[in-house]
Amino acid sequence: MLFLIIIFALIGLAFGGPVGLLIGGGLGWWLGKRLSRRLNIARMRIQEGFLESIFSVMGCLCQADGKVTDGELDVAEKLFDQMHLQGEQRAKARAAFERGRADDFDLEAELANVNRLTQRQPVLRQVFIQVQLTAIAADGVLHPAEHEMILRVARGVGCSDAEVQQIEAMLHGAAANSQGASEEALKDAYRVLGVSDDASDAEIKKAYRRLMSQNHPDKLAGKGLPESMRDIAQARTSEIGNAYERIREAREG
Repeated sequence: MLFLIIIFALIGLAFGGPVGLLIGGGLGWWLGKRLSRRLNIARMRIQEGFLESIFSVMGCLCQADGKVTDGELDVAEKLFDQMHLQGEQRAKARAAFERGRADDFDLEAELANVNRLTQRQPVLRQVFIQVQLTAIAADGVLHPAEHEMILRVARGVGCSDAEVQQIEAMLHGAAANSQGASEEALKDAYRVLGVSDDASDAEIKKAYRRLMSQNHPDKLAGKGLPESMRDIAQARTSEIGNAYERIREAREG
């Protein structure tokens, strides 16, 4: 907004002197307010669409093995709580979940919608897939049909198989944090950072800093991540930090 005020004020000054300066500045402020309001409305629509797509695709994925388990339903409800969804928002999320379970649900069209909403933002797509993986693995088993479906979903929104493996490693790493370090946990840590185990310390630190910057909750919010998903974004940065520390400690030891 300040930019518009300055530009219009200078134009006004050039054509109308001091009076033009005031008129131009006022016009710049008015246009800036209108533009800001429109951008906020557009951002809210994107965020609402993103949330509805998350839960409709989740319903479809949970149905992939032929049934929706109590554990998967519990995860959906816990996500509602984690995102602080109440009233109408919670009702919309539940309705989206049920819509995804329907036989006539058009998964490909929904994934195309996610692609449009995320505007090719890779981290937003990864958050989308992370939520899906959390839900379908709620029963402790990732069934072959579910794994094939999550790969289909990932490809549909533009994620590579490598990105899916990275997200899976993050989820494994979160469990390893409460179970102690292990060789497999260390392998997952390298996958989280997207580096090989023979990468140099400098390469690992560079990958860590890049991921922390890309996944910062404020940066993701600016790209369209709903505010209700801030806790999920923060959990991602925590796991990136944990992975880096796990590698660093293993190398120093």
